[in-house]
Amino acid sequence: MSTTPNRAGNPAGKPRRSKDEGTLDFPTARQMLPLVRSIVTDIVSSRTALSRLVPEQERLDRHRRELVWQERQRRYQLSEEIRTAESALTSASAELTALGVGLVDADAGEVDFPTRINGRPAAYCWKYGEDALGHWRYSGEQQRRPVPTDWDQPSPTPLRFRGNP
Repeated sequence: MSTTPNRAGNPAGKPRRSKDEGTLDFPTARQMLPLVRSIVTDIVSSRTALSRLVPEQERLDRHRRELVWQERQRRYQLSEEIRTAESALTSASAELTALGVGLVDADAGEVDFPTRINGRPAAYCWKYGEDALGHWRYSGEQQRRPVPTDWDQPSPTPLRFRGNP
């Protein structure tokens, strides 16, 4: 579970969806980023811990009959640490799923915020270590494209003239 509180921008704490259910608009995806960043940090930390702990556990398991007490104790401790890291990883992944955000690469900490661009399924992309949500791609493509600056601008308000109701 993430150590950062839910920072969603609306009172219900749920992401705002566009008229196409399951897609997010750019402002909403950008508002969700602090929470998603925290969750992805938990995922990357858990994956890093597991990549360090599992080989040590396997080595001790192979030699379990020759272990002295301290090594046996470490073996039991590793089992608990691995369970904790796996549980944290599962919980954090479930949090992303509940938010509607897809985990693309757990090792790199890359996620996709689903959307539609030009009527096609697409996603806003963010990778662990990036400061902001600055890329997008069409579904099925690997290439990340920079988000145009005008996507971040509010849509213009229609002009009203005195003669218009």
